Amino acid sequence: MAGAAGLLISAPSSGCGKTLVSLALMRLLARQGLDPRPAKSGPDYIDPAFHAIACGRSSLNLDVYAMRPGLIEDLADAPGGPLIVEGAMGLFDGAADGTGSAASLACQLGLPVVLVVDCARQAQSVAALVAGFARWDPAITIGGLILNRVGSARHADMLARALDPVGIRILAALPHQPELELPSRHLGLVQAMEHADMDGFAERAADWLEDRLDLAACLSLAGTARGPRAPVQGAARPLAPLGQRIALAQDAAFAFAYPHLIDGWRAAGAQIIPFSPLADAPPDADADAVYLPGGYPELHAGRLAANRRFRVGMEAAAARGCRIYGECGGYMMLGTGLVDAAGQRHAMLGLLPLETSFAARRRHLGYRKARRLGDVLPWGPCVMAHEFHYASILSEGADGTPPLFAAQDAQGQDLGPMGLQRDRIAGSFLHVIDEARA
Repeated sequence: MAGAAGLLISAPSSGCGKTLVSLALMRLLARQGLDPRPAKSGPDYIDPAFHAIACGRSSLNLDVYAMRPGLIEDLADAPGGPLIVEGAMGLFDGAADGTGSAASLACQLGLPVVLVVDCARQAQSVAALVAGFARWDPAITIGGLILNRVGSARHADMLARALDPVGIRILAALPHQPELELPSRHLGLVQAMEHADMDGFAERAADWLEDRLDLAACLSLAGTARGPRAPVQGAARPLAPLGQRIALAQDAAFAFAYPHLIDGWRAAGAQIIPFSPLADAPPDADADAVYLPGGYPELHAGRLAANRRFRVGMEAAAARGCRIYGECGGYMMLGTGLVDAAGQRHAMLGLLPLETSFAARRRHLGYRKARRLGDVLPWGPCVMAHEFHYASILSEGADGTPPLFAAQDAQGQDLGPMGLQRDRIAGSFLHVIDEARA
C-alpha cells in the first residue's frame, strides 16, 4: 500500500507553534479548494476543534499507541484532499514506555514531516538541533522546515545560512505575531467554541502564512510518499455504539468526544441526538443511551446544578433503564457533588456515589489499558484509554458500588480499580479510544 498523500506537522517540543501553523495551513489549503483532511496524533480533544473550523470538516485523532493499526489505516484513507496531521508534543515524544509518538504515526502512514522550529532565542544553533532530529531515526523523513518567531530579515538570513549544510528545505520563515496567540487554561488551549470569531482568526492566520510560505514546495512535499506501508491485518471496526438512539451531551461543558467514535456509531446504524446540559436541555425522551463526555463541568458547576430540566430528564432516563455512560467530566456530573476551584460544593446528578473536587488539584495524565469488570458497556473485555484531569476524588463507591474497570498504565503498572457501575449507569475518569489489540 502506498504512503498517504499529506504531511505531519511536528516540532522539537510543545510550545513551538504547531497548532497555529497547522490551523493556518489547513485554512490556506481549504480556501485553495484542496479539501484538506485534518487530523491530530494522539489523544487530544481541543486542537481538532480548531482544525474543524479551519477546514470545514471533522478532524480525527490518529493514535498509534491506543488505536489498532487497521483503524488508523481506515481513518487515514478516507476520501478527500491531502491529510494534514498535527503532531502531539515533540516529534519523538510518546507514552511513558516511549512508544506512540508522532514520528511513529508518520512512519506507519508514510508521511513526510514538516518540522516547526521556534527560533526566538537562537541563531546558528538551529542547525545542530535540526540535524539531530533529521538523523535520529532513518525511518522518518523531515521534508521541510518552518522557522517560527523569526525576529527580522537579518535573523532569517542567519538561520538560512546555518541550515544550508543540513540540506532540508525551508518552507517559511514566520515572524512572531502576538495577535495570533491562542489563550490556554488547565487542560490546554481555550476551546475553539469559546472564541468570539474563530473563523476570522483562521482567515488571519492563513493570510499570515500565505505571504511567507512556499506553497508549491509544500504541496509537492505533501504529494510524496516515503515508501510502501506495511500491510495491516485484522478488522478495524470501531467501538460498538452505546445504543440505537444515543443522546449526546454537547456544549462548552461537555465537548471532549472523539469524532471517530461518534462517526463509528453512526456508521453502525445508531442515531446521535445532541443536547446541551448547559442550556438546561434534557436528553431525548426516546433515547436508549445517554453519553456524557468529558469537558469542563468544573467551570460551570453552579449553572449545571441549577438546571432542573436537565436533572429531571437524566433521572427519567435512568428510571426507564437507559444505558448512561460518563467519561471524566461526564463522570463527575454523574456523581453526588463537585467542589469548584473556590471551594464551593455543587450538587451533581447523584446517579453514582462519587464526590470530586477541583479545589484540591492533582494532575492525572497518561495512557491506560482497562479491563472491563461488568457488562454495562457493549465493548470487548479490554479497551485502550487516556486519562487527563486535575480533579481529585474525595469519595468513590463508599456504599459498595462496584468499579467499572481494572486499569494499568503504559508501563504495565497496576493502577487498581477505576470508575463505578450501577445497574445500567457507568462512568470513570478514562477517555476510551479503542478496543485493545488482541
